[in-house]
Amino acid sequence: MAEHQTKQETRPKRRWDPIVKLTHWGIMVAVIANALVTEEGSGWHIWAGYGLFALLLLRVLWGLIGPPSARFSSFPPSLTRAAGHLGYIRHGERISHPSHNGLGALMAYAVWACLGVIVATGVAMSGPPPTNPGAAEPDREYSAAVSSQYEEEGNEENESEEVLEEVHEIAVDVLYALIALHLLGVLFETRRSGREVIGAMLPGGNRKRS
Repeated sequence: MAEHQTKQETRPKRRWDPIVKLTHWGIMVAVIANALVTEEGSGWHIWAGYGLFALLLLRVLWGLIGPPSARFSSFPPSLTRAAGHLGYIRHGERISHPSHNGLGALMAYAVWACLGVIVATGVAMSGPPPTNPGAAEPDREYSAAVSSQYEEEGNEENESEEVLEEVHEIAVDVLYALIALHLLGVLFETRRSGREVIGAMLPGGNRKRS
């Protein structure tokens, strides 16, 4: 009966809350800034990465103590739920969800996991954020000079940094692919269901996305 009633709903009744919107758009701005605006390894790039880290932590905290629709318990990652949503799409059924649908939930967790890897490897490579983001980076040049004097230790450090850098770059590329899939999914769901999926995430959006 509960499932039948859910199928009869045509519109979600609530909005995304402000913290979900803040973290969503804040993460987007930080990703775009580090992809297109800042120079890799620069002070601004590092600060944007730490801002991304703070937003990700806020979203994790909100997923534990926020309103029901924002909590992780309302949209657990589940291949079964994702497959079920594909079945609804295949049969043309339109079902409202209090939070993310099955596919959307998997996408959200994949993006967060990818962001976690990006932040962790970025922090490991850069260390604390610089006090003057716009200044030159003598530390890297100095480290290179020191490593030439201490070749064995320097080689070990360089190997570790190369591994971190490779993992970081792979995670960034995967994130870009996930973002592209996310945008396609939002457009598809908006056209398929007629719901204001994008508008619900905008400031002052009238409805919550499904």
